Amino acid sequence: MMTTMFRTGGQWRLAMWGLIVALLLLPLIAMQFTHEVAWDAADFAFAGLLLVGAGLIFELAAWRTRKLAWRLGIGGALIFAVLLIWADAAVGVF
Repeated sequence: MMTTMFRTGGQWRLAMWGLIVALLLLPLIAMQFTHEVAWDAADFAFAGLLLVGAGLIFELAAWRTRKLAWRLGIGGALIFAVLLIWADAAVGVF
C-alpha cells in the first residue's frame, strides 16, 4: 500500500490536501488571537468550496494527463483563478 502511494504521487496529493486543510484552519486559529479576523460560517463555506473545488479539478486533471508540464500549467492556472476569485470576494477588485 505504501509503495503504491509513493509510486502514484500520493505524497504530492497528501501535501496538496494538507495545504488546503491548513489554509482553512488558518483563519480559525487567527480568530482565537485577534478580532481583526472575523469569519462566519458563510466565509468558511465559500473558502472551503473554492479550495476543495480547485483541488478536485486538479485531481481530475492530474488523473487525465501524465505530463508534468501540463500538470504544472493546470496547477498554476488553478492557483491564479483561486487567488483572483478570493481577491474579488474579499475587496471587490473587479
